[in-house]
Amino acid sequence: MACLLETPIRMSVLSEVTASSRHYVDRLFDPDPQKVLQGVIDMKNAVIGNNKQKANLIVLGAVPRLLYLLQQETSSTELKTECAVVLGSLAMGTENNVKSLLDCHIIPALLQGLLSQDLKFIEACLRCLRTIFTSPVTPEELLYTDATVIPHLMALLGRSRYTQEYICQIFSHCCKAPDHQTILFNHGAVQNIAHLLTSVSYKVRMQALKCFSVLAFENPQVSMTLVNVLVDGELLPQIFVKMLQRDKPIEMQLTSAKCLTYMCRAGAIRTDDNCIVLKTLPCLVRMCSKERLLEERVEGAETLAYLIEPDVELQRIASITDHLIAMLADYFKYPSSVSAITDIKRLDHDLKHAHELRQAAFKLYASLGANDEDIRKKIIETENMMDRIVNGLSESSIKVRLAAVRCLHSLSRSVQQLRTSFQDHAVWKPLMKVLQNAPDEILVVASSMLCNLLLEFSPSKEPILESGAIELLCGLTQSENPALRVNGIWALMNMAFQAEQKIKADILRSLSTEQLFQLLSDSDLNVLMKTLGLLRNLLSTRPHIDKIMSTHGKQIMQAVTLILEGEHNIEVKEQTLCILANIADGTTAKELIMTNDDILQKIKYYMGHSHVKLQLAAMFCISNLIWNEEEGSQERQDKLRDIGIVDILHKLSQSPDTNLCDKAKTALQQYLA
Repeated sequence: MACLLETPIRMSVLSEVTASSRHYVDRLFDPDPQKVLQGVIDMKNAVIGNNKQKANLIVLGAVPRLLYLLQQETSSTELKTECAVVLGSLAMGTENNVKSLLDCHIIPALLQGLLSQDLKFIEACLRCLRTIFTSPVTPEELLYTDATVIPHLMALLGRSRYTQEYICQIFSHCCKAPDHQTILFNHGAVQNIAHLLTSVSYKVRMQALKCFSVLAFENPQVSMTLVNVLVDGELLPQIFVKMLQRDKPIEMQLTSAKCLTYMCRAGAIRTDDNCIVLKTLPCLVRMCSKERLLEERVEGAETLAYLIEPDVELQRIASITDHLIAMLADYFKYPSSVSAITDIKRLDHDLKHAHELRQAAFKLYASLGANDEDIRKKIIETENMMDRIVNGLSESSIKVRLAAVRCLHSLSRSVQQLRTSFQDHAVWKPLMKVLQNAPDEILVVASSMLCNLLLEFSPSKEPILESGAIELLCGLTQSENPALRVNGIWALMNMAFQAEQKIKADILRSLSTEQLFQLLSDSDLNVLMKTLGLLRNLLSTRPHIDKIMSTHGKQIMQAVTLILEGEHNIEVKEQTLCILANIADGTTAKELIMTNDDILQKIKYYMGHSHVKLQLAAMFCISNLIWNEEEGSQERQDKLRDIGIVDILHKLSQSPDTNLCDKAKTALQQYLA
């Protein structure tokens, strides 16, 4: 019986709540404008900090009426302003509230309001727009739909410090792609916002700074412009440096460091500039200390990772600044059982976001260890680090998994670590698990790392082979993602290097000649080059060459012919001629060349080519075909003399290139022996 009573009770509570809210909406329809104004003011007071009340008013249809009043020419400016304030308050509720407002087409109505001459009304509209555009559910494209909006917002920047703050905040939240940067840049964002960095209002300075960080990100055009901008006789980078001094608020220090980082990565500031080495880098390292809040530590580490990623010298400097490598180990112990956080809300928040710290630490370790062997060693020797990275591969957060794989990939560039730590921790096991079922962005990095684990000196190569890697890698070569095709074929190439006949046969069987042809005609140059590399490795050592050519000779010769006839660059042709040279080294396989007049003419053509690399590769083919000590050499020499090869050898023996000259003379000696 109790269950039956539950629904009516809930219904009556809900109807009571909506009834208490209905009179607010009813008053919006009063014929007396003064009563309507008072109704809107009362509604404003009722919704402040009350999400339930906000939701009720939205359900009861308050939004369309408020928007109607906001746009009515007969409404007083005071009423319009109060309507904008209430709408802004409703937007500050839940994401569903914002969705409801967007469904009612609030943005065009508020943008229309910006054409008013009344400053208070403009500010109220901008404040509401700011709240809506900073919500994650609002598509930033809505700011750019009407081409007149951005120039009008630029013009409003001079009206008051509130218009400056709100407009800069809208810009920094809605600048998410290169075309957004271009639109804002072309409408004078740099010139219009630069002077705001010296505003008396901290909020304005801060929002202007955030604007510059999103405008400069991966944008050389904006970054090159920023370097030369003067504000009150001072260059912008100097202003940013002042803003990242220790006495400034942390938010300001971090955002200034981001601006300088992005300008540096975009090529506008040199990596050895003092403002990077002595100011930006130390500031970002400071942000990684455990005294900072979780968000600051995450942002500091991620920005530092981005700054040092391509530069060895910055990686070395960072690694010895404030014991950074050891400091990052604390990112994995947060929050600790003896945490100093007494604020329960803060503790709850940090527990939910602790994975972001691990992700940031992995990213920074990956950048630190990208090039230097000593740094990699230090990272791996940091307490339980390999265990932590391996554990990161199976975390529930995809971002942590990706960062952990990137970190391992960075460390796997070390021959020493591949032979020791990677083997001790059997890293290949969790990596193979990751490769079984992961999104493309993780697969790309994980398969790239697998290429390193399959190098011939890696002890992991054997167990990886035994765990079904060939099938997995052949599967990757069929991916629509070119990066995955490259990695799949690259790993197979490494696997085939100096491999046993059985492994080579397994690769060819799993890959299939159809797929091999597909890869040899791939539009991606890297895929083609790695496929040729795989073929070279498969066709090495005589018994293997003869065995493979006896079963796949026809198709391989066909592929070689197609590539030598095609429009390919020097490197591709060179690799292809090297494959022919390997075939020519076989005992029985060389007959596939000798009985193919078309191929012989092609070798002859490349011997006389203008590019030395191709001449040398063609020479290798000839040398392998005419070598005296091998059976049938006399017949082969005679046939090659008949098609004019000896004449070309005489010419090449006079070549100014010593390498080519020596090879030609050695080949001629075979005829004289």
